[in-house]
Amino acid sequence: MKLLHIDSSVLGDNSVSRKLTANITKAYQAANPTAQVEYLDLAVSEPSHLSGEALGHRFVPAESHTEVQKREAAYGEALLSQFLAADVIVVGAPMYNFSIPSQLKAWIDRIAVAGRTFKYTENGPVGLATGKTVVVASSRGGVYSSNEALRALDHQEAYLRTVFGFVGITDVRFVRAEGVSQGDAKKAEAFANAEKEIAALTA
Repeated sequence: MKLLHIDSSVLGDNSVSRKLTANITKAYQAANPTAQVEYLDLAVSEPSHLSGEALGHRFVPAESHTEVQKREAAYGEALLSQFLAADVIVVGAPMYNFSIPSQLKAWIDRIAVAGRTFKYTENGPVGLATGKTVVVASSRGGVYSSNEALRALDHQEAYLRTVFGFVGITDVRFVRAEGVSQGDAKKAEAFANAEKEIAALTA
């Protein structure tokens, strides 16, 4: 089994999602001792955002690429190949302003590629990155999953479920730590609940 461990929080050692992804990865390794793990820290090695050069190289022959397009093509291919090679992807996704960190969105823009991870057909788009499991370590300052009013503001988990489903991944699981900004007791409770979810995931 190949596991890709991704963090995107900018908070370093203070990050809740980083603690969760580390624990999820350890649990998978304990259950699969021969698992190969690759690590990608999007806050340290920030993917560049899409640009005309980043997209343009996809629509012209390789021999016509500019130097910038050559670099963009190689960079995008490295991220895409790493993603496609993984059987399990563990994604640390804190909620920033009701959505995900821009670094994580930039990575998604590099792996959502027509003809590689999805294709368009007469019956609509079809995902090509099938057979994978995604485990999202979702951290939130408030409690959104059980609050109907706040659930409508969730463009974090809803987006991730949609985009991974679009590329063909139907097994998308969430480990949540909610209410982590509502005091120490609530934060400790959130971690305890998340640990139970991690244990159930890898049982």
